[in-house]
Amino acid sequence: MDISAAIHSMRFRTLPLSLAGVILGIMLACANDPSRAHAGTIIFILLTTVCLQILTNLSNELGDYLSGTDGEGREGPIYSLAEGKITVKDFKKLIVFFAILSAIFGVVMIWCAFGTFFALKPALLLLLGACAIWAAIRYMLGKNSYGSKGLDDISVFIFFGLASVLGSYFVMAQTFDDWTIVLTAIAIGFFSVGVLNVNNIRDMESDRGTRMTIPLRIGEKKAKTYQACLIYGGLTCILLFDIFSAHLYFFWAITIIPFMMHLRGVYKHSGHDLDKYLPMLVLTTFALCLILGIEALVSPW
Repeated sequence: MDISAAIHSMRFRTLPLSLAGVILGIMLACANDPSRAHAGTIIFILLTTVCLQILTNLSNELGDYLSGTDGEGREGPIYSLAEGKITVKDFKKLIVFFAILSAIFGVVMIWCAFGTFFALKPALLLLLGACAIWAAIRYMLGKNSYGSKGLDDISVFIFFGLASVLGSYFVMAQTFDDWTIVLTAIAIGFFSVGVLNVNNIRDMESDRGTRMTIPLRIGEKKAKTYQACLIYGGLTCILLFDIFSAHLYFFWAITIIPFMMHLRGVYKHSGHDLDKYLPMLVLTTFALCLILGIEALVSPW
């Protein structure tokens, strides 16, 4: 197996987005109760998240390759399978490896947090973990993959927003004791869907006929309006969080500038020219999560 090709297909540039909500959830839990800041739990939450994201990326590439989406007309990056640098057989082994690794890290994470599997909360988390692994694999892989049916926006909102923030918060705090956390989870979900939406606008031509996406359903112009709704909706949720949680520091407002620059670029460009606005949104979302987490840690709750 070509190791460099395998690493390329893991798409490490997607990790900041998958880690953003998780890191925010961890920091908010530690801010609410500093005694819950267990290093082992934090480490395995992050390792589980990384492995699940890589598993999703690998399954996505294999699904796109088998369906013909990664063809000559693709506007985005060409990955290892399409370039012939790695065989389908080896790629499937890689997927199995990260599925097993995700399960192992997830089990250790739950043990570090709860010290047992024989209670309602850890048992529920084990079930949710199994669902997460299934969802990562079935995103674009298989004849009835939900990602090819236009359901990827919903799945990204759930897993990158609700599950990442609320899930990591729950593992750390072992309870939900602050409803305002939901506002941050919704916001990160919106921003994450925004990343997917720009990706799908860019790939409209290559996706046509092989999968269904929101931009293909509603057209490029409306998809860009949808993008604005996602960004403004996310920022509104963060504003409400700061108000209702009585932080009132608003340090996160500095990220409004790159968010607006992102929207301006999306409205002005199409196709391959949209590619540079993806990392801008990813890194801005990551920075927002860090600022919010630090704001929570230094302010009294």
